[in-house]
Amino acid sequence: MAKNNITEGSIWQNMLVYFFTLLLGAFFQQFYNTIDAIIVGRAVSSDALAAVGGSSAMVVSLFLGFFLGLSSGASVVISQFYGAGRRQEVEKAVHTAIALALTGGFILMIVGILISSWIINVMNTPAETVEASTMYLRIYFLGMIPNFVYNIGAGILRAVGDSKRPLIVLIISCFANIFLDLFFVVLLGFGKKGDTYGTIGVAIATVLCQLLSAVIIIVMLARTEESYRFDPKKTGFDLRMLHRIISIGLPAGFQTTMYTLSNIIIQVAINEFGKDAASAWAAYGKIDVLFWMTISSLGTAATTFVGQNYGAGKYDRVRRCVREAFALAAVITIPLATILYFSGNLLLRVFVTNEEVITIGIQMLRFLAPFYITYVGVEIFSSSLRGMGDALIPMLITLSGICILRVVWILFVFPHNKTIEMVETSYPITWITTSILFLIYYLFYTKKKLVKR
Repeated sequence: MAKNNITEGSIWQNMLVYFFTLLLGAFFQQFYNTIDAIIVGRAVSSDALAAVGGSSAMVVSLFLGFFLGLSSGASVVISQFYGAGRRQEVEKAVHTAIALALTGGFILMIVGILISSWIINVMNTPAETVEASTMYLRIYFLGMIPNFVYNIGAGILRAVGDSKRPLIVLIISCFANIFLDLFFVVLLGFGKKGDTYGTIGVAIATVLCQLLSAVIIIVMLARTEESYRFDPKKTGFDLRMLHRIISIGLPAGFQTTMYTLSNIIIQVAINEFGKDAASAWAAYGKIDVLFWMTISSLGTAATTFVGQNYGAGKYDRVRRCVREAFALAAVITIPLATILYFSGNLLLRVFVTNEEVITIGIQMLRFLAPFYITYVGVEIFSSSLRGMGDALIPMLITLSGICILRVVWILFVFPHNKTIEMVETSYPITWITTSILFLIYYLFYTKKKLVKR
């Protein structure tokens, strides 16, 4: 096997290269989501933007987040076995992961289509966007199988240190999505037929791009000669491997779901302030995602580097991976938050033209951006612990420090002062609390685990 830059050489330099490739991939993935928002917000209406980026986006995150959290167990297992050079176990993990993607995608497709209407209404979605949100969700859920296959396939490649080929797939998908968005919404005139038709056009374009991405990633896995090669005939569940994947992935999936549920409660609270606030929150989310895709890419890099070094038994490098990932996160987050704080007005105008929506969105961005640095500990520590195979306690920490505390805030504190600022305050309070809890647990866990083994 060729030299592994993850388990050898400079950590921060190799991690930075790996991170930037992930970030560029995340940028292109978000770019075509942003194109959806721009086309819908300008070619259709701000109400349609709220339908695509508001309640429906939260629902998608809820279901998709659970599976992606579950599938992260496969990435951790594969990275550990790959770092240890155990070829046969890598092969079993790959085919079990693909089987999990196919099965999970089918189940979620059926469930999602059936409950779309009910859940949109339960979320107190503004009446103007209910129909469009429901249709967007139903079409989006039709693409769950290719969505899951792509994500698990890209996760396999990243777990072995290959972040370049998933990037290539995302670039292809991104430009295909831009073309299809324009084709359905503008050329075929979906946008002129009203909010519902406009969101339908965007949803169809998204599903077609997910299918394209899945096909390309599977072909890439099938053509490699490495231990992670995919052979369709071998697709199936290895029960021991499935148990190992689920033992790591299930807590991570539950953690992601609880996180998203708490955000849905935030969305419901925002919806109480009317459609302008809902549209502003959706537009703010398109800007806010610049931070989230950055910190998420750093988290994925930490998981991969920690996982491979842990599997290789290089425990000193494991500690250094965590420290250097944390330093990189801080160095990148501070200037990013500063830029977003001062350029919010310009960025918001990319998505919406309504002045009231822009004013609300500026307030949201300037309130929350300065607190981004407080979330760094949550992402880096939880990702690193997962790379070592520990997912249960991180899930409990996130559940208590972010999810439960955020729900308590909205249910018991917010009613006494019903302002948008009070809703927003739930974020920094929970980020700070959870970061402190993770720091304490990380120090305890590594002192015990990395020394005794």
